[in-house]
Amino acid sequence: MHFRSVLPVAQGAVRRLAAPRAGQWMTAGQMKIRFMSMMVSKGPLKVDERLANLVRDEIAPGTGVDADHFWSAFGKLVIENGPKNKALLDKRDTIQAKLDEYHKAGKTLETSEYKKFLVDIGYLVQEGAPFKVGTANVDPEIATIAGPQLVCPVDNPRFILNAANARWGSMMDALYGTDAVSEEGGAIKSKQYNPVRGQRVFEQTHGFLDEFFPLADGATYQDVTGFLVKDGKLVVLVENKEVALKDGAQFVGYTASPEPTSVLLLQNGMHFEIKVDRYSTVGKTHPAGVEDVVVESAMSAIADCEDSVAAVDAEDKANVYATWTGLMKGSLTAPMGGGKVRTMNPDKTWTKPDGGEISLPGRVVLLIRNVGLHVYTNAVTLQDGTEIPESMLDLAITSLAAMHDLNKNGGQQNSRTGSMYIVRPKMHGPEEVAFVNDLFGKVEDMLGLKRYTLKMGIMDEERRTSVNLYECMREAQNRVVFINTGFLDRTGDEIHTSMEAGPFLPKAEIKQQPWIQAYEDNNVDCGLQTELSGKGQIGKGMWAAPDNMKQMLKEKIGHPMSGANTAWVPSPTAATLHAMHYHRCNVQERQAELRGRPRNNVDGILQVPLLKRKLTPEEIHAELKNNAQSLLGYMVRWVQMGVGCSKVPDANDVQLMEDRATLRISSQHIANWLHHKIVSKEEVMKALKDMAAVVDRQNANDPSYKPMAPHCNGLEFQAACDIVFKGQDIPNGYTEGLLTDFRRAYKAKFPA
Repeated sequence: MHFRSVLPVAQGAVRRLAAPRAGQWMTAGQMKIRFMSMMVSKGPLKVDERLANLVRDEIAPGTGVDADHFWSAFGKLVIENGPKNKALLDKRDTIQAKLDEYHKAGKTLETSEYKKFLVDIGYLVQEGAPFKVGTANVDPEIATIAGPQLVCPVDNPRFILNAANARWGSMMDALYGTDAVSEEGGAIKSKQYNPVRGQRVFEQTHGFLDEFFPLADGATYQDVTGFLVKDGKLVVLVENKEVALKDGAQFVGYTASPEPTSVLLLQNGMHFEIKVDRYSTVGKTHPAGVEDVVVESAMSAIADCEDSVAAVDAEDKANVYATWTGLMKGSLTAPMGGGKVRTMNPDKTWTKPDGGEISLPGRVVLLIRNVGLHVYTNAVTLQDGTEIPESMLDLAITSLAAMHDLNKNGGQQNSRTGSMYIVRPKMHGPEEVAFVNDLFGKVEDMLGLKRYTLKMGIMDEERRTSVNLYECMREAQNRVVFINTGFLDRTGDEIHTSMEAGPFLPKAEIKQQPWIQAYEDNNVDCGLQTELSGKGQIGKGMWAAPDNMKQMLKEKIGHPMSGANTAWVPSPTAATLHAMHYHRCNVQERQAELRGRPRNNVDGILQVPLLKRKLTPEEIHAELKNNAQSLLGYMVRWVQMGVGCSKVPDANDVQLMEDRATLRISSQHIANWLHHKIVSKEEVMKALKDMAAVVDRQNANDPSYKPMAPHCNGLEFQAACDIVFKGQDIPNGYTEGLLTDFRRAYKAKFPA
C-alpha cells in the first residue's frame, strides 16, 4: 500500500520507509501460507508470491475461474484503467488548489457567488432530470428490513466471526452486562449470576415485550406464568388465566418438548425469541421459566478492508483476502482458547403455528468495504515495478472470493439473491462514482458474472460527494444499495477542503452547526426521492462509546427517526440494544412521512463552520489536548501493534471506538489551527509530549506496549508529528500513506 503525494520528498512527502517483512506464517481459518518476499510474473504484472499462491491454491479453485486467466485479465484491467485512476486523483489536486486560491484571496462564502465558483471549477455539478434507482436482486436484510449494522476489520478472524454471527443476540446478556441497567441497590455486575440484577433485567425485558408484543386484556409479561400453543395460536398464562397476544399475527413460530421451549414473535420485520427452561439458573427465578429473550440484532455487517484495518504490505493483504475467502466459503474458524473453535452460526428453525417449518438465517448479510482510489499497493506491480491502485486489487480479489458464495445452492449462503455487496469509500463526486461503476462492470465481465451482480455502497463522507449525492447515485443507479453519512471523515474533509478559508470551530461546536443537519437530511432525501428505500440502505454513523449503552438507548433512536433504515454500532451487544429502536420506530412508516417534505438543497451543506469568535486560552488548551490525545492514542496502536480499530481511551479515560476517520479529523483540526496561528508549533509539540505520557499510562497494562515518553523519539511519535505538521499538504488530509510507511518501518525494526 502506498499513498500518492503531490509533494517532493524534500518538502516532507509521505514516502516508503521499509520493505515488507518476510518469513512469517499467516493463519486465517484453515489456511496457512509461508511468506516469501518474492515477486512472480503474471502476464503484465508482478505479484507477490504469497498472494499469487493464495489465489492459486485457496481462492480460485471452486470458482470456475483459472488463476492464470484471472491475473492476465486483471493485468489488462489495470493497464487500461490505471491512467484514468491517476487522472481523477490529479483532478482532486487541481480542484483543491483552486479552492485554496479562492480562499487565500479572501473571496466571499456568500452562497450564490460561492456556488457559482464551485460550478465553474467542476466541484459542483448541475442536477439532471429525476430518476429512480433500479437495483434488483437485493437481500431483504439490505433492501427491506431496517436494523443495525456492524463494521468490523476483516483482518481478524475472531472479530469478523463475531460480527457475522451477530444476527441474533441475548437481550438479557446485553442488559445484564452493560450500564443499560443500573448497579444501584445491590444490582452489581458479577461473573456469578446476581439475582438482584437479574430481576432488574427481567423488569426491563418485560417492558420491551409489553411495548412491542402487547398482550390482550391489559395483561403484562411480568405476570406471565407460562406459554402454550393451542390450535395454532399462542396462549399466554397470566395468573392461571389464558390470554392471547393483542395482535395474534405476531406469533410466527415455536419449539416444544412437549411444552414450548421457545416462542418466536415478529414485529417490523425483526424477531424476538422467548426461550423457556424452568430448570436453568435464570429460568428457575422466573414464574414462566423464561431463561432468555434472544432478539434479531444486526441485519448486516461490513467486513472492512479500509479504515479499521492496518494492512500495509502483501503479508497483511493476503491475511485480509484469506479471511474474506473463508467467510464466503462458510469455512472460516478462529481458536478461542480451551480447545474451543468459533465457526459461522447455522440457520435457525422453528415450527410454524400451522405446523410447517420456518427457517431464519443465523448470520448477518456481509458487505465488504474496499480501499479508496487514492491508495496504491506494492503487493502487485507492473513489470517495471510501478505500483497499482489497491482499490482495483481489492475489487478483483474480493469479487473472485465471493464467487464461492454466489455458486452455492442453499446451505450457509451470504446472499440468497445472487449478489455481492461492495462499499466504496472516499469517492469525490459523480465522475469518480461513474469510473468505479465502470470498473464493477469490467470485473463482472472478467469473472463471467451477470451484469449488476456486484452491488455498490456509496460512502457519503467527502464534501464533493455530499453536494453532488443525487448525481453520484445516478451514475450507479442500477447498482447502488447503500448510502450513508459519517461525521468524522466528512468533517475531516470539510476542514481540508476549506483549510485556507480560516480557522474552524472546536470539534464539538462543528457538530452543532447547520451544515451537519443539512448534510444528514440531504442523504435521506436523496435516498427517498430516488426510491432507494426498498432496494437498499440509507445509513447513519457510528455510536462511538461502546461502554455507554444507557446513553445509546436514549439517543440512537434519532437514526431511524431520521428516515435511515440502518446505523452503525460498535459491537454485537450494541446491535442487540439498538435493535430496540427499530421495533419502536417503524422506519418504512417514518420514511413515508418524510417523503412529503421538500428536499434539502445544498446551500446548507456549503456553510463552512468557521470560527467567528475569540477563544479563551482554556478553550484552546482543552481542544488541543483532546486532539493530541486522540491522535496519539490511535496512532500508537496502528504503528506499534498493527491495530486499525479498537477501543481507545480519550483524555478523560472514556473508551471510544476509533479508526482512521478519528485520526483524520484530529490531525486536520490541529493543522488548521496551526496554519491560522490559533496555536503555535511549540504549543502543539508540548501538547503531543504531554499526551504521550497520558497514552503511555493508559496502555501500561499491555506487556507488548513500548512507551513513547519521556524521549518521544519513536516511530509512532514521529508519525504523529508528521501527520500534524504536514497535514495541510497531505492530499485531502488522508492518513493512510503516512501510517503505512511508519508501520512498515516499525515491522522492519521490531520483527515479530
